[in-house]
Amino acid sequence: KVETLHELGCEHVIDRQEKDYRFWRDEHTQDESEWRRLGKDIRALVGDDPDIVFEHPGRATMGASVFVAKRAGTIVTCAATSGYMIEYDNRHLWMKLKTIKGSHFSNYREAWAANQTLIDAKVVPPLSAVFPLERTGEAAYEVHHNRHEGKIGILCAAEREGLGVSDPTTRARVGERRLTIFRRHDRED
Repeated sequence: KVETLHELGCEHVIDRQEKDYRFWRDEHTQDESEWRRLGKDIRALVGDDPDIVFEHPGRATMGASVFVAKRAGTIVTCAATSGYMIEYDNRHLWMKLKTIKGSHFSNYREAWAANQTLIDAKVVPPLSAVFPLERTGEAAYEVHHNRHEGKIGILCAAEREGLGVSDPTTRARVGERRLTIFRRHDRED
């Protein structure tokens, strides 16, 4: 995954599986030493704490996200895939003047504009796998266990793969390489 992220333009990547961060000692106790280890790893890569931390998992990582954000930084949360009842050490929030900001994607106008960026192929969400409708459960399992890169597609109305970018000019401009980056990576394993 690290090589794929570099190919997509990420300058710095931490392989969390390789580092094996354990932010919780048990289901009730967080491990601040692991937050410190993550912060040290981030600073070693980029030289400073992040101004903004984009938080998606929720319960599993919110404590670490609040900790590693720079003094007066912002933690933006948009979901809680690992649990909605989050915990963090509030001292790291108020004493360091940090802000938590909730974000739920968009309003109607913003959603239309975001969809237009997809139509115009300004943003290309590469698929790592495509499943037929009857294998939706398997696709959900892959996502739940974080066994995918990129996006998972489910064929609902489409008869086969490859019908998403139907304009040949747009498809040629984007290029198969960009559309299939995660799928190529999976085939190399």
